[in-house]
Amino acid sequence: MSKIYEETKFLMKKYGITANKKLGQNFLIDDNVIEKIVDTSNITNEDLVIEIGPGLGSLTSKLLEKAGKVICIELDDRMISILKDRFFMYKNFEIINEDVLKVNLNNLIKENKENEQVKSVKIVANLPYYITTPIIMKLLEEKLDIESITVMIQKEVADRLTEIPGGKNSGAITYTVYYYAEAEEVLTVPNYSFIPEPEVESEVIKLTLRKEPIICVTDEKKFFALIKASFMQRRKTLLNAISNSGLNISKEKVEQILKDLNIDIRVRGEALSIEQFAEISKRI
Repeated sequence: MSKIYEETKFLMKKYGITANKKLGQNFLIDDNVIEKIVDTSNITNEDLVIEIGPGLGSLTSKLLEKAGKVICIELDDRMISILKDRFFMYKNFEIINEDVLKVNLNNLIKENKENEQVKSVKIVANLPYYITTPIIMKLLEEKLDIESITVMIQKEVADRLTEIPGGKNSGAITYTVYYYAEAEEVLTVPNYSFIPEPEVESEVIKLTLRKEPIICVTDEKKFFALIKASFMQRRKTLLNAISNSGLNISKEKVEQILKDLNIDIRVRGEALSIEQFAEISKRI
């Protein structure tokens, strides 16, 4: 049995804890996976690490050894007392008892960069699977001053996040991630690496934020609305999906734009490159 497995069982027994299914809790018990997450994050003592959903703190303990400061954002009140008990001796530990989607991360990062010896900010987490997409979208769309995002998520979602736009696993979020970051798959994690075992495989991925978006678009809001509309009705052609999307664009106009760009009017959105979406958006 691994050290982290024994530690997790001890903590669960000591505090009378069971995983909360509503919060998507699965406690990671694989030492090798935790080491891989930390190594991939490339954390130094000049980094602020924001950990989302630390749970019992198995990953937190390793992050505290490497980082200048670790801020844990945890929603579950039960975990707060455990984390405080475990890490009260650490001067570089802070905890926020809140839903990460409600936290003003821009302000949090700004304050810490001004008041602490922090050069860069990294997000590291074993994310709750049921809100993975909203969290990733928040981290990207708010254009936070962060260097990288290293997270463990459901493998099916990881395949979409790390796909190249136009690839077989493309979804609307594929284009968002590619626009803002370079994505890489790090490690597939089997379900027996957790207590309780989830029904799905997991994957560790790393998103390294780009200094500038990979393409220049004149209207980001319109650009992403167009992509979202194209994937709302995946079985429809791009022509029908856009003209029936509520974006207030006539079918004739969409057809003309596609013809002007030498794009087959029977094509589906998932087959388009990010550059093609940018061109369509520009012409609309």
